[in-house]
Amino acid sequence: MDKLRSMEIFVAVVDAGNFTAAAARFAISPVMVGKHIAQLEATLGARLLTRTTRRQSLTEIGAQYVEQCRAILAQIDAAERGAEAMRSVPRGRLRITAPTSFGNEWLAPALTDYLRLHPEVSVDLNLNERLVDLVDEGYDAAIRIGAPADSSMIARPLRPYAMVICASPGYLKKHGTPRTPADLARHECLDFMVGDVGVSWRLQSVRGKKPLAESRFRASSGQALRMAALRDFGIVMQAEVLLAQDIAAGRLKPILRNCLPAPRAMHLIYPRDRRATPKLTTFVDFILERLGPAAHGPLASST
Repeated sequence: MDKLRSMEIFVAVVDAGNFTAAAARFAISPVMVGKHIAQLEATLGARLLTRTTRRQSLTEIGAQYVEQCRAILAQIDAAERGAEAMRSVPRGRLRITAPTSFGNEWLAPALTDYLRLHPEVSVDLNLNERLVDLVDEGYDAAIRIGAPADSSMIARPLRPYAMVICASPGYLKKHGTPRTPADLARHECLDFMVGDVGVSWRLQSVRGKKPLAESRFRASSGQALRMAALRDFGIVMQAEVLLAQDIAAGRLKPILRNCLPAPRAMHLIYPRDRRATPKLTTFVDFILERLGPAAHGPLASST
């Protein structure tokens, strides 16, 4: 027999004062009520009720046990009501991970709009280039660039992640504008680093993996490379989302447009769960509306 159900029936017997009323409440027979009580007594090794032909009363152990049963059942009821409330209204803490540049320039500002829409939700945003294990590390969702690697996750396609090559007007005025990838050998090319290794530029018209030029400035942050370019130091190739506002304001000028690497796929990744909470489903809907394949306008910072 289900112990929790037996506890419920025991409390009902005590409250109602007899087996018959408790049986009616649970739509079972008085004999079945007696079996539930007997099961509890067998488990505890003690009598809970003293029964006579006229009345029944709690034993000393029964009086203590019924209060403990009430407390346990109240906690279960509160837990169920809390879970139901979380499933009906978006609330709770949402843990998200995303690549650093995309997270800084687009996701963080957009999340402020999401939080205004859902005041009972909180967000923890972890920005890094590491492939986070969502289940083991307790994350609700991730933005991933590239093809999905884990088939056990749901992967919702977003708009492609495009790159752009830029330099400041001041740099181009002093050093000239490169017209072909080969011209970059005479320029300062700002390289992105993963760990301690520089990532050479992958241009469509250049074969092989040999760097186009030896970089004098490498950084593991797209923002650091952006700042170097803004200070007229060199040419930067970074995500369009990172440089869009500088391009629009004229602080950076796109070059070598025909040589850019193909845009990379980007996905919203989250675990498969048929009972997903409203905080996750509303977040998924929000991201797809803002950045899904059907979204309009260029991919640029939302600030």
